[in-house]
Amino acid sequence: MDPLFMATSLFRRRRFEDCVTICTDILKKNPLDKAAWFLKARALTEQTYVDETEMEEEGIAELVMGDTGIADVARPGTSLKRPPGTSSRATSQGVRPLSQSGRPLSGFVRPGTQSARPKTMEQAIMAPRTASTARPVTSSSGRYVRLGTASMLTEVDGPFIDMSKMDLSKYAKRPTLAKALFEYLFYHENNVRSALELASLATEACEFEDWWWKTQLGKCYYRLGLYRDAEAQFRSALKQFQTIDTYLLLGKVCIKIDQPLGALDLYAEGLRKFPNDTSLLTGIARIHEGLNDLDKALVFYRDVLKSNSINVEAIACIATHHFYNDQPEIALRFYRRLLQLGVCNAELYANLGLSCFYAQQYDMALNCFNKALALASDENAADIWYNIGHVALGIGDSKLAYYAFKLTLACNSDHAEAYNNLGVLEWRRGHGEQALACFRSSAQLAPHLYEPHYNMATASEKIGNLHDSYHYAKKSAEVFPDHLDTAELLKQLKQHFAAL
Repeated sequence: MDPLFMATSLFRRRRFEDCVTICTDILKKNPLDKAAWFLKARALTEQTYVDETEMEEEGIAELVMGDTGIADVARPGTSLKRPPGTSSRATSQGVRPLSQSGRPLSGFVRPGTQSARPKTMEQAIMAPRTASTARPVTSSSGRYVRLGTASMLTEVDGPFIDMSKMDLSKYAKRPTLAKALFEYLFYHENNVRSALELASLATEACEFEDWWWKTQLGKCYYRLGLYRDAEAQFRSALKQFQTIDTYLLLGKVCIKIDQPLGALDLYAEGLRKFPNDTSLLTGIARIHEGLNDLDKALVFYRDVLKSNSINVEAIACIATHHFYNDQPEIALRFYRRLLQLGVCNAELYANLGLSCFYAQQYDMALNCFNKALALASDENAADIWYNIGHVALGIGDSKLAYYAFKLTLACNSDHAEAYNNLGVLEWRRGHGEQALACFRSSAQLAPHLYEPHYNMATASEKIGNLHDSYHYAKKSAEVFPDHLDTAELLKQLKQHFAAL
């Protein structure tokens, strides 16, 4: 069998490592074989391809040194970076926990939150990301009879493509090779500057009439942090040809520069051209969820399920919404649907266990938590033990809850909620100093939580330390202004101070 035919077959079956091995053998025999070079570049690219249209979390560098904000103090409801106020549509912290940014926790882990953060700035800039894609092979993978040039020569133990020998202007005039080379540089090598140079030359070669190259220019500008230039390229590409990916990328730029309302307008425009597209509907739902408008987010997630009944993100977010709205039976139906779809992980079984517990199906709850512990990894074992501690408190087993929270801290010593709950149990046991130490640790690890501040205020008030009690109560009121118990405590403390 022709080895190139075999390599192409392996590529179509997504066995990229075997495809690269065969292409490498072909290139050893004939280093100028353009077809093998092209197929190897595509296979290497597919191994590290990541969907650029998906949302991503901001890293430490963006949060610390970002200067893309339009206004330091944005109007309520117009910024994703400003925590929502106490409007009628905002979710209470007493009902649904909030993240450190002030937004309610979602029912689905967004892309970018699953990967570990780089430890240094160099790693953050140069480290390529990895993922998989369902992108099919294109019609340009046919065999090219004419051989390549010296720049295609592959060293035995060296890099696949030596950029020092590359004449990018020559490749820019060959659209098929240029596109494969661009994706290899952009995704596999993470050499954004060389990819940008190639895209610029290719755009000039096609006389600025190819929307695909404009989109790639926008991706490069986005990766380099030049968001306004990226926006201009994406809008220019949309004028020539409308695609769903371009709308998603442009919306991503708007979110990056903190213009969620502009992103909503873009997604709405895209839906007029591509009705009922699930990716656009999901983007709208995510923005409404980020703006703490959960009712609208729920409407769009349901629209997603009308077009795609097996969308995992929509099912998970709807289930979470029902769970926090005191409808565990309905949430249980959605989580069971995820189980039927083949999703099998510790988080899903933990959510099933909580839904079963609050739906008073205690036998199923224990089985689900046992399954969750069996599937747990080092990253999520702490949250599972934390939920088991809550279940133990619900059935009145304080001893099991105490040990569960201890195990939570053994798995993750930075688990602020576990410190807070452990402090409550220590206080019930009469260990005041240990309880206060747990509350302080919780408040330092998660200053966005109101519970440790309120618990410290209550404990300080009971031991007669009114000054510290007032200080912590004020902090609790700053974090959660609508907390009635904090307001009542502040009122009592003011009366004490007035009597003095």
